[in-house]
Amino acid sequence: MIASVKSLGRESSRRLIGGQDVGVPAPRSVVPGAHNAQYVLALLIAVSSAAAAPGPSPPPSAPAQTEADEYTRYELLEPGTGRFRIRYEVTATTSGATRFFNPIRKGSVATDEAVSDRLTGRPLRFAVVSGREAGAGGVSEADPSDQYIAVQLPRPVPPEGGVRLLIEKTYQDVKSYFVEADHIVFSRPLGIKRNAVALPAGYELIACNVPAQVLTEADGRVVVSFINTFPGQAAVVLKARRLP
Repeated sequence: MIASVKSLGRESSRRLIGGQDVGVPAPRSVVPGAHNAQYVLALLIAVSSAAAAPGPSPPPSAPAQTEADEYTRYELLEPGTGRFRIRYEVTATTSGATRFFNPIRKGSVATDEAVSDRLTGRPLRFAVVSGREAGAGGVSEADPSDQYIAVQLPRPVPPEGGVRLLIEKTYQDVKSYFVEADHIVFSRPLGIKRNAVALPAGYELIACNVPAQVLTEADGRVVVSFINTFPGQAAVVLKARRLP
């Protein structure tokens, strides 16, 4: 009876310390518990090690896209269509870049896109991509819901150099180009510094809200040329009417 009590005491002691052998073999029913405790301990060590181990490094982000010497010419097409042709010249200046992204403005439907290398005049490959792809390609603050023309450059941009491009497209935007009474209106915020607007053939300028130079080209079209001196976009409004 006394031995039995001592055995129970020893058995209880073993259980209190997780089944470790303290001199008297533990009953078989205790062994699985000991194995489970060791397994749990090993599992915790493995999980802790995995959490502490560094994960895969994120892919490096593309350098921010930069450009220079921008110039845009807007050629107003047939009045009432809301369509105008854009000729955009720009120099890609991000060292090592192999692509250049040009936004398609929200609210405008773009057609007849074409891109060429100003050095050689050769056409270049391009694709219309999402703003998310443009952002990954280096366009800061690109809206994922926007669309961009992604141009495959003819050669990587050299250090401290550039690749000159001509990007052409036709926009249809009835909010920017429309007929009002007996005249046409071109009303559009323009962000770059150098701009020109060519009126349809047979039209004369009657109003312009920014300082501008008015020229007549060889084919008789009137061109309104100006430099944006505002800190942001210039809210340009031009009005023209058909010559009598």
